[in-house]
Amino acid sequence: MNLNTISGQILKSAFSVHSELGPGLLESSYEACLAYELISNGLKVEVQKPLPLIYKNVKLDCGYRIDILVENSVIVELKTVDSFNDVHLAQILTYMKLSGKSLGLLLNFNVNSLKNGIKRVVL
Repeated sequence: MNLNTISGQILKSAFSVHSELGPGLLESSYEACLAYELISNGLKVEVQKPLPLIYKNVKLDCGYRIDILVENSVIVELKTVDSFNDVHLAQILTYMKLSGKSLGLLLNFNVNSLKNGIKRVVL
């Protein structure tokens, strides 16, 4: 499955979750519901996947966790904030670099329309 197809399915599922729940819940609620939707659609999903940091050939567990990794290829980072800021973009870029993944989706569920809460990030 190519990255565009996967990201399309992720966004379709995210719109479904947002339509059902609306804004105002905790990030963990959206994470659980989105993971459920993705799994229901037959996608391989890992939630809160640990992401080690390799420093001078030493694997360090620094507490980094990818919110959702889909099909071992697309990182989904969820937020429930008023608006994205530079630190959110830096976070997903860091996760992408550390994991070697080239596509990430930053999704903010704390918006009236989810189309205003999507940022696609490509390395």
